Amino acid sequence: MAAAGSAAVSGAGTPVAGPSGRDLFAEGLLEFLRPAVQQLDSHVHAVRESQVELREQIDNLATELCRINEDQKVALDLDPYVKKLLNARRRVVLVNNIIQNAQERLRRLNHSVAKETARRRAMLDSGVYPPGSPSK
Repeated sequence: MAAAGSAAVSGAGTPVAGPSGRDLFAEGLLEFLRPAVQQLDSHVHAVRESQVELREQIDNLATELCRINEDQKVALDLDPYVKKLLNARRRVVLVNNIIQNAQERLRRLNHSVAKETARRRAMLDSGVYPPGSPSK
């Protein structure tokens, strides 16, 4: 049996052009991971949307509390609650930025994987292998 990464040999003993075991494994692994990456991307997108909605609701609530505080004849001290809301909003914005950066890295990784997969498929289809490739 031929070792992984070596060229395949036909029954007549002549080399057969084809993908190496490593290339097949890499392509299989990429195809295996692609649905998980796409699902993760869609979940991240949904989280980002909910973060934006939460931030808007916090802004509205803080504005409403300030308005209520100004309209009250009896002095209610709502400032600590407004500060807590603004602090929560700041944390939501921070988390949203982290998620956005992670999603962008994920998008770039997915693009790179798709580009590399397309390049390898093109090489396999054309029978052209890079110099030093064990598939020659």
